[in-house]
Amino acid sequence: MIYYQNGSATNNLSREDLEAGLREAFGKLGEKHKVLAIPPDYTRLPSRAGELTEISWEYYGDRLTDILPALGTHTPMTDDQISHMFGKTPANLIRIHDWRNDVVTLGRVSAEIVEEVSEYKVHFDWPVQVNRLLVEGNFDLILSIGQVVPHEVVGMANYNKNVFVGTGGFEAINKSHYVGAVYGMERMMGRADTPVRRLFNYASENFAKQLPIVYVLTVVGVNKEGKQQTYGLFVGDDFAVFDVAAKLSLEVNFQMVEKPLKKVVVWLDPTEFKSTWLGNKSIYRTRMAIADGGELVVLAPALKEFGEDKEIDRLIRKYGYFGTPETLKAVEDNEELRNNLGAAAHLIHGSSEGRFSITYCPGKGAENLTREEIESVGFRWGDIDETMQKYNFQHLKEGFNILPDGEEVYYISSPALGLWAHRDRFEY
Repeated sequence: MIYYQNGSATNNLSREDLEAGLREAFGKLGEKHKVLAIPPDYTRLPSRAGELTEISWEYYGDRLTDILPALGTHTPMTDDQISHMFGKTPANLIRIHDWRNDVVTLGRVSAEIVEEVSEYKVHFDWPVQVNRLLVEGNFDLILSIGQVVPHEVVGMANYNKNVFVGTGGFEAINKSHYVGAVYGMERMMGRADTPVRRLFNYASENFAKQLPIVYVLTVVGVNKEGKQQTYGLFVGDDFAVFDVAAKLSLEVNFQMVEKPLKKVVVWLDPTEFKSTWLGNKSIYRTRMAIADGGELVVLAPALKEFGEDKEIDRLIRKYGYFGTPETLKAVEDNEELRNNLGAAAHLIHGSSEGRFSITYCPGKGAENLTREEIESVGFRWGDIDETMQKYNFQHLKEGFNILPDGEEVYYISSPALGLWAHRDRFEY
């Protein structure tokens, strides 16, 4: 059931609009006595989920007893990040999700079903895992808050992914990511109906109906002026609310370019992107737009690591981003990678499969990844000072730019908020 919806390609929702929408939805839900909020973490700052969490706390007061950021495999938020994202919300409500240890298994989706949805590309069952707080906390309302946007693993982000991945466990995250990777990222991105989504929907219907989850979904994009804009707010408890949000997201977050792009320059905001685990969104979201033999230049001043998880970081350093065939062989030959299929999926996602070059330009501080480290995993390295002098993001507009020397570049300031493709590489 949808409790509230306000979405259009012309909307520019303010905080007051978000508050009014939430209050209307909460009023329809009736009285609640113990509430859990599951927002994304700081890596999804533009989602407006921080404000929505704060508004929820202002509405429910002491009845909102716990906030569990949907970390998935990400690093726990710092105190400064918590304060910046969640405003006046008391920091002592924050709980840290431990994806390796702090989960319960609600059931298992059979290998037969997983095989069927993946077109028989994988042969394992899939555990439906969530943080134990969802099960043991005795909540009468669980608010899953987040942004619907094209996504490399599931097709369109959020909805029940926020629960089954964001609060999921080691096995569930690894296997679901691998299903998406072997099925094919370019067959997934921008689609609401994908093998991974079907797994999540099956889990919701068959193993998680006892959880009182209500989804609070935003649609946020970058407008023609290069400013972030909130186009929609949707609140509901089933697939219908995700469906309407996904349709709006495709309208405002998806950019079909008129010709394959020879050079794409992407800016990774230093407050959001410190790893290739997240920074490779610059690759995922642009790959269907880049021409064969083209170049992706990634300006990454805060880049300091590959994986946010220490073990995943080690595996990325060891195996690198060298394409699907090499990664699949590494999975076959190495138990440690078979036991970390999420890392293997990421290695596949982060490769251009040799079709275009990827140049990462990290900062030059002691904490930043070095040239040797960048090149060891299969990327090119670029000098950030020289590259910034040539491609100064402050002087570039979103989309096509013609530089003084006549070079044409396509600039993207917020890769996490969109999907770019040429029609030859995208069929919906």
